[in-house]
Amino acid sequence: MILYDPTDRMGFFEFGIQIPILDSKVTRTFETLLQDPELGPRVADWHIARIDETLVKEDLQRVHSRGYVDRLFSDRLEKEIIHTYELIDAQGRYYRYNPEEATLPLPRLFDRILQRVAGSTRCYRTALETGFCFYFGGGMHHAQYDYGHGFCLLNDIVIGLRKLQAEKKIQTAWVIDVDAHKGDGTAALTHGDDTIHTLSVHMARGWPLDGAPFDADGRPNPSFIPSDIDIPIAPGEEPTYNNRLREGLHQLDALSRPDLAVVVSGADPYEKDALPSTQGLRLTLSQMLARDQLIYRFLSEHRIPYAGLMSGGYGPDVWEVYARFLLWALRGRLRSAIH
Repeated sequence: MILYDPTDRMGFFEFGIQIPILDSKVTRTFETLLQDPELGPRVADWHIARIDETLVKEDLQRVHSRGYVDRLFSDRLEKEIIHTYELIDAQGRYYRYNPEEATLPLPRLFDRILQRVAGSTRCYRTALETGFCFYFGGGMHHAQYDYGHGFCLLNDIVIGLRKLQAEKKIQTAWVIDVDAHKGDGTAALTHGDDTIHTLSVHMARGWPLDGAPFDADGRPNPSFIPSDIDIPIAPGEEPTYNNRLREGLHQLDALSRPDLAVVVSGADPYEKDALPSTQGLRLTLSQMLARDQLIYRFLSEHRIPYAGLMSGGYGPDVWEVYARFLLWALRGRLRSAIH
């Protein structure tokens, strides 16, 4: 199943934010699926067009501090958004941000983020029901306990899992993170909890691992808290990527067998990704498809429900990554349903 509300905008340009997250990431992917001769006529069998999930502050507070959640629901929201999306540089100047071009006030972005968190939770429910769901949003894996980080205001990944755990819908989960950047927020928020095991395959160098392990007051940087399994890929090691991912999946399987697997399916390791901080990992389109097929087959063979989240992917070309994989996955699922 594909969870995608065509009225939901992906980009942030109407808020004056110039980070290259483009609507084409979802619109061109969806158009490609609709135009497929097998999938197009059966769109009702695979498309969910509405996110019917409600979240309350308590859902956010299972994961984030009460103080942080209170700030988000107050007049301090705009300051938190500016910090999370890095819209002001160290000299106090606007960075990738032009408020004069905004058509919507910055605090309205919070409504969109809450919708994304609800979408991820709805994706989890659908995956439990059908075995597979891919949500055209979510994957905000950098948000930390007491602050937003790396374009991620809330950690929808963990919020959804904690909500389903609280409802007794699941007990255990995996988070398989193949975004270009380490899933640092998710690792920190689930550290020491054996009900959620995390695997992150990411750039060996660069953001968020280019900061200091401790701040000026001696407090540890949570970005350095390890996942259960971390697989750092250095420049030039791209040919080993999928073999190392396969090994990591088997290591994950040795830790536990979950009720649900969340796949943080970032397209930003793609060699055509436009964000400067992803340049340390350059996979071809064929390598990206092999990555996604490897995870899909592994979870299918182990009968583990697959909940996919789009996560990172920047510029005009990243839709190709999602479209290729989802054409393959949906065709296979519809053909097996016929037989």
